[in-house]
Amino acid sequence: MASEAGSERRSGSGRARSGSGTSRSGTGKGRSRGTAAGAMRSAAAQLQELLGRPPESVSALRPTDDGWEAYVEVLELERIPETTSVMGSYRVTLDTDGDLVSYERTRRYTRGQIDRRD
Repeated sequence: MASEAGSERRSGSGRARSGSGTSRSGTGKGRSRGTAAGAMRSAAAQLQELLGRPPESVSALRPTDDGWEAYVEVLELERIPETTSVMGSYRVTLDTDGDLVSYERTRRYTRGQIDRRD
């Protein structure tokens, strides 16, 4: 699902469920969002299921009103030397149950690239 801008996105009926079997108590708006560690595992596992590539790391995670938002780094093209391998950074949105609602590739870069801050 790549667009001309090079981003990938999936949402709505394309939901994936993790096989963790973990349930959360409560219903409606007061429902618990689970733990940060659980959200990280869930985001990585569900994105791997959709992309067919294992994630390298979860680089950011933050709670939202509707669940969690995570940034997951994925090896997209392996090269030698490793510093020239192509990585993708994906924004993953999870609902309060930890189910993937959407994902979008936000960036592609080489593994050896360093972000420059002004």
